[in-house]
Formats: sequence, C-alpha cells, structure tokens
Amino acid sequence: MIASTTAALAISTTGLRKTYRNRKGRHVAVAGLDLAVPLGGVHGFLGPNGSGKTTTIRMLLGLIRADAGTMSIFDHEVPDRLPDVVGRVGAIVESPKFFPAFSGRKNLQLLAEAIDRPRGIVDQVLEQTALGERGKDKYRTYSLGMKQRLAIAATLLKEPDLLIFDEPTNGLDPAGIREIRNTMRSLGEQGKTVLVSSHILDEVEQVADTVSIIGHGRLLASGRVADVIGDQTATSLRVGVADPVAAHRILTAGGLLVRQDGALLVVEGFSDGAEITRRLAAHDLFVNELIPVRADLESVFLELTADEGLETVGVAR
Repeated sequence: MIASTTAALAISTTGLRKTYRNRKGRHVAVAGLDLAVPLGGVHGFLGPNGSGKTTTIRMLLGLIRADAGTMSIFDHEVPDRLPDVVGRVGAIVESPKFFPAFSGRKNLQLLAEAIDRPRGIVDQVLEQTALGERGKDKYRTYSLGMKQRLAIAATLLKEPDLLIFDEPTNGLDPAGIREIRNTMRSLGEQGKTVLVSSHILDEVEQVADTVSIIGHGRLLASGRVADVIGDQTATSLRVGVADPVAAHRILTAGGLLVRQDGALLVVEGFSDGAEITRRLAAHDLFVNELIPVRADLESVFLELTADEGLETVGVAR
C-alpha cells in the first residue's frame, strides 16, 4: 500500500539508503526507502526501535548524509536546497536545552530574539501548546510533558509549515502522552504538516491521519490509517465467562480456535457473538462480557513483519 505520488507532498524520498560501519561490518540502517508524506495533518512514521526512523529524519534535516537516493521537502531537493526551505521546518530530534531558572516565557523570548521574531509570537505559541497559564512559571518546575510542549512551542516560533517530532512521547507518563497527542492533533487541524516518528502504534493511531510503516529501513505500508488497517469488521471476539476453563473446553470441542487472555477468552477468526452465547448457555455457562476485536495498526504491523524477525513494537494501553 503506497501513497499516491501525484498528490501534493510535504516530504518525499526515493531509494533513500544509509549504511554504517561497525565492529561487525556494515549495517544497513535505511534500505532504499520510498517515503511520501502528504501536505497537512498528522503523519505517523512508524516502526520498531532500530528500524531507521531517526536516521531518515537526520538525513532529511541535513544532519547526516545519505549514501544514495533523493529527498525533497516542499519540492525542494535536500540537502542541496535545504537553506531555501529550512525556515518552513521545525524539528525536535533531541531534547532541547532551556534555562532551568527562567520561566517558559522568558526562554521563548530569548529564542525569539535570537531568530529575529516579534515578541508577540511568544504568547501565541504558548497558547497553541496549552501553556499560556504556565508561561510565567520557571522551567525547572515543569513536568516532562510540559517541557516537551515547551520544546514544541520553540519550534513554532518561526511559524513553520512542517513539524518533525522524533519519538516525542518517550519517557512521558499517560498524562504527558495525552498532552502531546492533543498538541499534535491541534497543529494538524490548523493545517500544518506534522511528521511524528514512534514505535508506539496504539498511541499514534489515535492522532494520525496517514501513516508509513517501516521495518529494517524499508517501507512496508503507507496511506490513510483507515486504508492501512483495512476492513473494520470484527474478526475475533473476547469472551468473559465465570468458568473460562470449561468454556475453553466447550468452544474448542466445537472446532473454534480459542486462547486465554487474562480473565477473558479470545475466539480467533469468529465474530458471531450470538452463536458463542448460545453454545455456552447450552452448558449453563453465561457470558458476562463480549467484545468484538477489530484490526488496528499493531495487528497490521505484526502481520507485515511476521517473516522479518522484527521485535514486537511497544504499545501503550
């Protein structure tokens, strides 16, 4: 599933390749990657740790040089024409440095002066990242989520059209993850293009409009989230019953594929809840929970990488 190359793109790469030398020889970090990120909205750049996401981002930003292939940002070939387009790009690849004893607002004012931006832009970006009421507080008092949002606010000072975030929720608690997710969604709704790399598929699924999934440095799937996931009809059922052992025996005896998942049973490849209920009730076992299981990005990823020996990606639930 490859995104159309005829649509307007914020980022595109063709045959992108990067190889490193290490003690064991040569390591291919990116292997002929074709990437297409459409204009506007949030694009999830997904894959397990070590799949080539950060290497790709660093090549796009001119931080490291590609061995082969072509790259462009807003139709400007990079890195050769990066100076022509860098003003439209904001990126967080590493944790930015702020003065702990200064307020969030003061830190941003210093950055705004350094890049010759009007002082009024500071209040604007604080509001955009939901930090308006905490702008006067010292940076050292900020939670991890607030510090990450201040970093995003810093990238917004030059009013970029493209924002690139590399694993922006790493190390955050659920509240911080939700804050960053809401901020990214808001930026996408404002018409900006947000490229967010992550290995946490469940988290990105809640915010991304389009995705690219990579493994071993090559593209596995790309397109709108709904298209990548495919059919949303239930393919399995989670079943809750007072005696799961007896229920497991009855359902497997009837030819169904059943596995234990905590206190619940999962009936694979079968979505007729009424039939499950009927079979168990015939043996005086009554269902107290029945949950359809639908495809998600995690299940798609696992299917795509089943033959590649990739590790299961982390999922925040």
